Parts: sequence; structure tokens; C-alpha cells
Amino acid sequence: MRVLLSTYGSRGDVEPMAGLAVALRERGAQVRVCAPSDEEFARRLAGVGVPVVAVGPSARVLTKGSPPPSATNLPQRAAAVIAAQLDAVAAAAEGCDAMVATGMIPAAAGALSVAEKLGIPAVSVTFQQLTVPSPHHRPMAYPGHPLPPEVTDHRVLWDMDARSIDALFGEALNTNRASIGLPPVDGVRDYVLGKRPWVATDPVLDPLLERPELDVVQTGAWSLPDDRPLPDDLTAFLEAGEPPVYVGFGSMPLHSSPDAARVVVEAVRARGRRVLLSRGWAELALVDGADDCFAVGEANHQVLFSRVAAVVHHGGAGTTTTAARAGAPQVVVPQLADQPYWAGRVADLGIGAAHDGPTPTLTSLSAALETALTPQARTRAAAVAGTMRADGTAVAAKLLLDEISGDSPPVPA
Repeated sequence: MRVLLSTYGSRGDVEPMAGLAVALRERGAQVRVCAPSDEEFARRLAGVGVPVVAVGPSARVLTKGSPPPSATNLPQRAAAVIAAQLDAVAAAAEGCDAMVATGMIPAAAGALSVAEKLGIPAVSVTFQQLTVPSPHHRPMAYPGHPLPPEVTDHRVLWDMDARSIDALFGEALNTNRASIGLPPVDGVRDYVLGKRPWVATDPVLDPLLERPELDVVQTGAWSLPDDRPLPDDLTAFLEAGEPPVYVGFGSMPLHSSPDAARVVVEAVRARGRRVLLSRGWAELALVDGADDCFAVGEANHQVLFSRVAAVVHHGGAGTTTTAARAGAPQVVVPQLADQPYWAGRVADLGIGAAHDGPTPTLTSLSAALETALTPQARTRAAAVAGTMRADGTAVAAKLLLDEISGDSPPVPA
């Protein structure tokens, strides 16, 4: 059995695919992953023995580049991403029995078009449920296509969402589809979702909302057990005092917070805590030579988060889930997309605080940390961690292979 996993986006789009790849391989499947051409992604996948095919430009360069995404430049960027998918994914998919596609909408649409052209069964997966229409929540807005605040009917808003996505990506997708002899699609969003989309999130952290018009499968979150040791210098810092507060914003460049490192260091120090900065795509750096602050690059979050007082982060699905599983209180400083949702879930569960807006100040971050660093938040975070599932990749791998073989049992509750 040969399976192709296709994604395009940040670390949060690539890491879950590594977990699924390993789970599929353990069940006898041959797996390869199509992912952005960033060296860090290739290194991570190679580290677990998963063949990777580089697709398109570096996601880091695309994310950090200027100008920022807008209604003007998104269609052009989408066309380039889709064309790259048709080229690289088509070659990688030859001889495959199934495909799993995720990532930004135009990338997923391109990969699914390849599967359609080759006649390969394909599954569409998302790592948050906000892009799947539901009468119970609003869609996310796209650059240049704001949702009118006066409209409260969620069904109307989802119709507007479909039109926005078509305006941004429809021409790019259909032009590229025509180039490989495929007919145009009428609605990009519905094409990407299909009739049975998968949501790879934990049901405790992210209870699935009702969607009467779709057969949505929640597999549980996908993660790869990580036994990599922490770097010696990081271990020495952790052992030199009380647990620090970790601060990292992953793949977010923090354009709105050019002085973020100074602000977060001062806010953590104001609470009497040591600081552990993760450089990330924001390139956070030490602000002075004091020994209460340490900066780290790549590190095993599964191990690290169990050794810190709290995790301050951007609210990506993967980071939120990893911190929650580790029982670490969180402060989420959401930047965009689904991140405000994860911030709200952290606050609602009582396992930390949701920062108001993307730009932290000394006062606002210090106040959020005051909430997250209470004994009550620590106790609640440990309790929630004990209820979260760790079998998401196993569930997804078995479900995929069963569907390919024609034997599709119910998804475990």
C-alpha cells in the first residue's frame, strides 16, 4: 500500500503529517510526504525516516516576505502554489493508492486535483474545525474580504465565505486544472472539503460542533512521539533554578510587535520568573546578558513543556495541543486565522489565559501571566492533560487503510 501525504504551510501543517506517516508505516504502508522546501521540514521528516518531496517556495520566505497577504496579491500567490502542487505532487503520486491533503486552501486544492486526475482516493484534513461550515460559528475572514459585523446569520456568512474563497482562488485553480485536462470546479471550498472531511483535533480541547450537511470525522490530534533529548545547555539552564516561562511564537513573524522580545522578557520578569525564549520565525533574541534568560532554537516541545512554569505562544493548533498534553498552563497571544479560537478554548477550559489581541504590552502580558501562573491554572491544566487522547495518528492511519481496502469501521469515540 502506497500513500502520499501532501501539505503546504507552516510547521503546524507539517509536523502532524510526520506523525501520520510513521503510524501508516508501522501498519505496513509505504509513505512519502510532499511539503514546502524549508530545510527545517526536510530535516524533521528525514529524522524519522520519511521520504520528503520538496514542493514550491519556502513557506518561511513566503510568510515573512512583503508585502503581507492581501486581496490583491493572494490570487497570484495562489496560482504559483497550485502550479507547484500540480508539478511536484503529480510526480510523487504516481503509483500511490491514496492521498491525504491538507495545508492552505489553494495547496490542498492543487493536490486534490492531482488525485482526481490520477484517479487516486483522497482525504481532505484540517487541523482546526473553523474552516468547515457550521451553523454554530462564523467563518474566518480573508484579507480584503471582511465579514460584515451586522450580519449575524451564520449560514449567510458561510455563503459569503464561499464567494470570498472563489474570488481569491477560483481563477487560479481552474486555470491550472485546465492545463492538465480537468474541468473547472464551481466552489473551491466545497471541492477541498469533499463530503467527508477529517478534523484532526483532540475532542477535549476542541469539541466538534454539529454540521448537518457534512459527514465530518474527528480522528483526534496527530502527533509524533518525540524522544529527542534536550540540548545540554538548555538542560543546564532548566536545572539552574525554578521552572522558567517559555515564550515562543512558532511560525509567526510578529510584524505588529517589532519589540516583542523586550516586552515578553520584562513581563515575565515582572512576575518573578525566569525566561526561556524560542527564536522561531519571529527571531526572538536575548535583550541583555542576565542569567535569568535563555534563548533556544529547535527543541523537543513534548519534553520541554513538561518542565516549564507556563507556555506563552501564538495559539497554533499544534502548540496549543502539545502544551495542553504536557499539563502546562498557557498564555495565548493570537496573531491570525484560527489562533483566537484556540486562545478562547484555553481560557474556557481554565488552563490559562487568552491575551486580548496580537500585540503584547508589559501590562497586558503581565496580567495574562498572573492568571496562568496561579496554582488553580496549574491544577486544572494537569487535570485536562489526563483526559486528552494520544491515539489520533493510530485512529487516522487505521481509518485510511480500512477505507482503501473497502472496510471502514466506525471511528472510535
